[in-house]
Amino acid sequence: MKPAQVAIRGAAESRIGAVPGVSEIELRVEAAHLALADAGLDLSDVDGITSASSSPIEVAHYMGITPRWYDGTSVGGCSFLVHVRHAAAAIAAGQCETVLVLHGESGRSHVGKPPRAMGADSIARQFEGPYGVSSPFNMFTLPVLRFLKDRGMSTDALAEVVVAQSKWSEGNPRASRNKLVTIDDVKASPMIAYPFHKMECCVATDGGGALVITSAARAEDGPRPPVYLLGSGEASDSPVVSMMDDLTTSKGFRNSSKDAFEEAGITTGDVDHLMIYDAFAHLPLYGLGDLGFVAHEDAADFIAEGNTSPGGKLPMNTNGGGLRYTHSGMYGMFAIQESVRQLRNEAFRQVDDVELSVVQGVGGMFTAASTLVLANRKP
Repeated sequence: MKPAQVAIRGAAESRIGAVPGVSEIELRVEAAHLALADAGLDLSDVDGITSASSSPIEVAHYMGITPRWYDGTSVGGCSFLVHVRHAAAAIAAGQCETVLVLHGESGRSHVGKPPRAMGADSIARQFEGPYGVSSPFNMFTLPVLRFLKDRGMSTDALAEVVVAQSKWSEGNPRASRNKLVTIDDVKASPMIAYPFHKMECCVATDGGGALVITSAARAEDGPRPPVYLLGSGEASDSPVVSMMDDLTTSKGFRNSSKDAFEEAGITTGDVDHLMIYDAFAHLPLYGLGDLGFVAHEDAADFIAEGNTSPGGKLPMNTNGGGLRYTHSGMYGMFAIQESVRQLRNEAFRQVDDVELSVVQGVGGMFTAASTLVLANRKP
């Protein structure tokens, strides 16, 4: 795929936070109609659809769409980045023209949320379950402690991530946690599983989002500024955290970002804005190093010095991220939405002169990864 052949023509979020009484499919549909209105299109224009965790065919039927192309890839929170990449390839190949990338999840209220129990024969249940690893909270504890030790960081490094991101979410009425916090505030929050305090774990919310993906030419005819896809990548790591090649670095992050940067023809020095999936506070620390923005051992100091905060040289997670803004369980859609807002110059806390944004997603607790390079200009 040549850079900037495909663009995001429309983007929108549904209601987020606590949305009781609204099912997951209704959240998807609410976001879809808002995104189509944003794009100046309607359901009759849609011939492609994606959905993670729920069948895209079921969602299409519910909405009255008969797609020529669909994708049900479900690899956790980065699924929506993968969907954008796959949709771009399908559009470039002439398989469809207008794709709805959809997300809706009742992660707080659990309305219409299908059961997602892991089979007893899965690798995780066989090789981690017997040792009491039953949730993300205690799945990451040993890897994070190894990361902090090997990189020469204290547990304050995790709190610094939260503090920096609270500066972005402060005052945002859509953010679940919109108060400015200090390291002491973070460390005073309840301990969930050492070394994670409550504020170092993502919020639990309901919410949905949708993107309308078309050819760049069609996007340029829309009512809103197009956001071009310059490059993308997808990668995998171990199916369980304990079997990663190296607990202190994500192979998925490294490989997906390498492919995306090469396709876009950029380096880290070209990036104006960065979104790194942050279900837990350690992920931005991994991401800064694995994507090549700083040496791994310098990531904590880079954040503590204000480089990722408002006014810093690398604005990161500018909606507050999954730690502060929203996290329905699969966060990647909301990271893309914030990049789109920044590139359109319509974010709650807007960064000056943003032309190129990178979104880094993770799925399945380091199992999968995907990267998008987005821009408001063609290369």
